[in-house]
Amino acid sequence: MTLPIRNSLKDQVSNSAPLCEPFDPFPTAPRCTLPTNSCDTHAHICGPASRYQYDPSRIYTPPDALLSDYLAMLKTLGINRAVIVQPSVYGIDNTVTLEAIKAAPIPCHGVAVIDSSVTNAELQTMHDTGIRGIRLNLVDVNNPSGEIPLDMARKLAELIAPLGWHMEFLIHIDDYPNLDEQFAEFPTDIVVGHMGYMRPGKTNKEPGFKALLKLMEKGQCWVKLTGPYRISSGDMPYPGVLELAQTLVATAPERILWGSDWPHVMLKKPMPNDGILCDLLINWIPENTMRHIVLVDNPAKLYGF
Repeated sequence: MTLPIRNSLKDQVSNSAPLCEPFDPFPTAPRCTLPTNSCDTHAHICGPASRYQYDPSRIYTPPDALLSDYLAMLKTLGINRAVIVQPSVYGIDNTVTLEAIKAAPIPCHGVAVIDSSVTNAELQTMHDTGIRGIRLNLVDVNNPSGEIPLDMARKLAELIAPLGWHMEFLIHIDDYPNLDEQFAEFPTDIVVGHMGYMRPGKTNKEPGFKALLKLMEKGQCWVKLTGPYRISSGDMPYPGVLELAQTLVATAPERILWGSDWPHVMLKKPMPNDGILCDLLINWIPENTMRHIVLVDNPAKLYGF
């Protein structure tokens, strides 16, 4: 389904959903050479706003961040696999995400957003297009919740389990000291974004972070090394994040993914250059063999490349 055509991005900006800063259009080449078949597991395609209408309930308005822009960034970084994640600004209309996956000239899969009204036929169509999971955002929404709607999440997970999909959660794990117990018998693998998305200043001693580590050790959870600027109290190179990243990698390297978080929406810090952002991997994962596991092997297993 194609959404109603709009005149411009300006038509869609409101006081309640302000316009985000644009991404840096001139990424530098990273200092580290990434292994062949490296995968960016977390990016969003947004727009063009002149063609696709945003959800009125969104809390931000992204600038156009088109597939062509994204592919140019990946080429500069030396990445040739991608996972496009449905952004909250489109609600459950996955049109833009699905069209980007189909149009991408590189191996590309995706993560959709659905509700209980979805049909098995719709799920199969999404699977055939390349969707491999669904996302539940409990943070960057109009009414963020401190509770995970486990009954609803379980019902959605049961719908997607036959397809081999996973469920990705955007949550602040520092709100959930018993996270491992809550997901002990969950029907699918889960994925947690932004290293757990703890609030700035939190450390690897946080009970919710320790619970996340337990889930990873049990093979029930994957964690994305994404959005360091979202969990650090400072600017580049984002103090406090190194310890979190290294703890996650040391605990269960076979359960770690990496993503650019492009185009870096809702950013309240200086916009990073994607090449410099990618170079944080040098300290997060110093060993080449381990970087291959995180950048190539793990996404190939989870997303089916």
